[in-house]
Amino acid sequence: MKPFLNKNSVTNLIAVAIILTGYLFQQELIKSVGFFALSGAITNWLAIYMLFEEVPFLYGSGVIPNRFEEFKFSIKQLMMQQFFTLNNIEQFIETEEQQAGKVLNLTLLLKAIDYDKIYESLVSSIMASSFGGLLVMMGGEEALAPLKAPVTEKIKITVAEMVESNHFKSALQHSLDAHKISEDIIGKIETVIDKRLNELTPQLVKEMVQAIIREHLGWLVVWGGVFGGLLGALFVYF
Repeated sequence: MKPFLNKNSVTNLIAVAIILTGYLFQQELIKSVGFFALSGAITNWLAIYMLFEEVPFLYGSGVIPNRFEEFKFSIKQLMMQQFFTLNNIEQFIETEEQQAGKVLNLTLLLKAIDYDKIYESLVSSIMASSFGGLLVMMGGEEALAPLKAPVTEKIKITVAEMVESNHFKSALQHSLDAHKISEDIIGKIETVIDKRLNELTPQLVKEMVQAIIREHLGWLVVWGGVFGGLLGALFVYF
């Protein structure tokens, strides 16, 4: 709920009081100051009012609700061209990748590997090769059973050395295409912004703008009254 006495009403009341004082004491200077102050305050108030509301027969009034689509487009342009640019997002992703490279820990990846399955695949390949017949004569796959533990351990060591190598880590980081990821992110951000802007109504945009600048617009009325009063004083003397 708006307070009854705000900057606008106080300024207008002071201007009216000055006018009445001028009539009471029959002072042209005081009357002129009051009328000019009231004129400046009312003019500025009307200009502010016309930003948000359409006034009949006054061309250009209601500019914010009438230019609703342009406001939405400007908001989107501001977000996409100043904040979520392709270059900004690429730099962010590359910085994150560089920081991740310093603390990259692939222990969980190594633990997730099924080394038994690797060993079984290796044995299957051997049995399917020209050595398979010879192994069958020696007892088949069971003849290789004593080798399972040392072979599996050797595979673990070899894979760990490969994964921890600088060459592997570098290849892993380069496989993450920052440019492609950035384009995908921008596309998703733009979709979210479009969706939210499509939910806006002219009334909601008007209320948003009013909430942001209402406090400062009130001072325009005050200064309109002050400078109007000064011009009134100059008018009497000159």
